[in-house]
Amino acid sequence: MKILRAPLVLAGDVGGTKTRLGLFQASAKGMRLLRTRDFPSAAYNGLERVVEGFISDTGRIEAACFGVAGPVVDGTAVATNLPWKISASSLKRFLSTPAVSVINDLVANAGGIGVLKKTDFFVLSKGAKTTGHGALLSVGTGLGEAILFWDGSRHIPSPSEGGHAEFGPRNRLELGLLRYLFERFGHVSYERVLSGAGLFNIYQFLRDAGACGRENARLGERLEKEDPAAVITEAARLRKSRLCGASLDLFVSIYGAAAGNLALQIMASAGVYLGGGIAPKIIWKLKDGTFMKAFKDKGRLSAIVAPVPVKVIMNDRAALLGAAACAAASIRTG
Repeated sequence: MKILRAPLVLAGDVGGTKTRLGLFQASAKGMRLLRTRDFPSAAYNGLERVVEGFISDTGRIEAACFGVAGPVVDGTAVATNLPWKISASSLKRFLSTPAVSVINDLVANAGGIGVLKKTDFFVLSKGAKTTGHGALLSVGTGLGEAILFWDGSRHIPSPSEGGHAEFGPRNRLELGLLRYLFERFGHVSYERVLSGAGLFNIYQFLRDAGACGRENARLGERLEKEDPAAVITEAARLRKSRLCGASLDLFVSIYGAAAGNLALQIMASAGVYLGGGIAPKIIWKLKDGTFMKAFKDKGRLSAIVAPVPVKVIMNDRAALLGAAACAAASIRTG
């Protein structure tokens, strides 16, 4: 009697600093994660080399999907923060299977929302339960956006590079921030403000403006040697630095305003999801009202965004699960 083996599915979440791969077994009951591993992206000269080290002792891969931090055109992605060109056709030859796709990492993240559990979310605002479009705003190494289009029966993830749209200040303080960053970078996108590096940019602006006192010498040393965003966040949480507290306040306020903008732009009545690595780390700050106040402050259309649910994705494997779901779907559809 022949025993049918559940097909093996390979999924990837390709970022600037880290590439995460996962091997799944797909069946009618769902996907079962067999193993996962993180690789330092900078240590490899291409995605194929990373994959080679991960699947060397596995059986045949039936399907694969890779979410990449960067725009994807005709199955090819140029990673935003990596010198890699990632091609679906090249990966198909490498894996000897036609069922290989390359998608934007935010599309993968958005696809993962549907397979996450209720416990994988922290609800910032319950809002009103309704159907319609949804949105994903992901703040981490960079800033990513995705749209969840409602087709009448399900949400279809769609990519966006809205994180690179020009930063729009709302008050005199943010106008000063724009001028400060314009002198440094010329083009000032929202990613220059809403990212790990963006939090440090805000800190440097407030420090140089002398608005919140001088920089502590010990803090300055740590900022040079450690991850600045982590240092600023810790100092703000422990209330060890007025400057760091003000930096995080401004960061979260702009974060909420940007999320509210996205909700308006696509009429995200089904909800706005906050992804990426930063939101779970500052959940204590997101809960204090600063974020939601800025989210809802939309002038004449404040009543439109007020009932929009807002949830933080707490599961850092959302993009990997979304890529795996995409790969499994390609098996079902042939």
